[in-house]
Amino acid sequence: MTTKLNVLQVIPKLGYGGAETGCYDIAHFLPENDCGSFLATSGGELLKFVKKDKVKLIRLPVHSKNPLLIIFNTLVLIFFIIFYKINIIHARSRAPAWSCYLASLVTRRIFVTTFHGTYNFKNKIKKFYNSVMLRAKLTIAGSNFIFGHINENYSEYLSKEKKLRVIFRGINIDYYNSQNISVLKQEKLKQEWGLDSNKFMILLPGRLTYWKGQEKFIESLNILVEDYNITNFQAIILGSDQGRKVYSKKLSNLVQRYSLNKKIKFIQHCNEMPLAYSLADVVVSASIEPEAFGRVSVEAQSMGKPIIASNIGGSKETIINKKTGFLYNHEDPRELAKSLNTVIQLSPDELKSIGNEGRKNITKKFDVETMCQSNLKEYRRLIKN
Repeated sequence: MTTKLNVLQVIPKLGYGGAETGCYDIAHFLPENDCGSFLATSGGELLKFVKKDKVKLIRLPVHSKNPLLIIFNTLVLIFFIIFYKINIIHARSRAPAWSCYLASLVTRRIFVTTFHGTYNFKNKIKKFYNSVMLRAKLTIAGSNFIFGHINENYSEYLSKEKKLRVIFRGINIDYYNSQNISVLKQEKLKQEWGLDSNKFMILLPGRLTYWKGQEKFIESLNILVEDYNITNFQAIILGSDQGRKVYSKKLSNLVQRYSLNKKIKFIQHCNEMPLAYSLADVVVSASIEPEAFGRVSVEAQSMGKPIIASNIGGSKETIINKKTGFLYNHEDPRELAKSLNTVIQLSPDELKSIGNEGRKNITKKFDVETMCQSNLKEYRRLIKN
């Protein structure tokens, strides 16, 4: 008799980020494949969409780095794991990973982690804290870039008994599909945002934080006007400052200094990102530090939009340069301006062709179904062995 696979995923908060949506997708994929699905988290916007009849939910302060709360979480997880006969404990962040790791030692269950970012360190204590992600039977890297980062910085924690595997993140290609966009919704959003349909629309999505490169982006738009005499465009910087008021003000001042007030709009939030992408003629990912995966680049391609992205991190793996998008030197706003000028000069048919190639690229390699299947395959292999 085959043991039923019961998987407990643990994540700090269930928001709209790449790690969170991947966790959410797998949580609902498991019951469709006769597996038990369990989720421990402290909260988050996506919680209201969790199907409680399919996914067993437990609310715990797993977002906290407080040692006492980590111990508390460990004790609760031990009880939960034993009561629900969990076979796989899958941690998706460092603080909850410590609770999961300790609980796995006590219950002798299989511990799995996903390395969602570049967990850098400045001292041995921080490196030790990060190392919990490599104490698993299986560590999943979300891209080849993260795989290389782990090998380069944490080799002493790797061994033959512990498996390190790349499983690319996936997105819902049915959700990110231009064919499903309502024209009426498009027109409504254009009015809300005050967009002119006759202007070339440039979209930069991402929370307002320095490493997402909004400053370089604004500089590149100034160069686009000054050096290339391109003025018939509208740029949207879409994302919340999440309390970073100083940085937000810095960006506003930069727009003022370059007299780009009529060219650049700041939008805090959009409930339907596919709708936002659908309004764009080109999407930009201007990160000045490596993205672990580069979700914007993947979503833009899935929506059939040309993408211009910095040539670092995960985007190098998801974009086919000069076919589905364009890569540029992340340190050079002039090169970004040059890429923007190149795209603006393209005909509608050429833009559509790039978009079609992008859609094919994502459908083939980065579909959420593929990601979920790969995770399930690894889970089953672990309990079989």
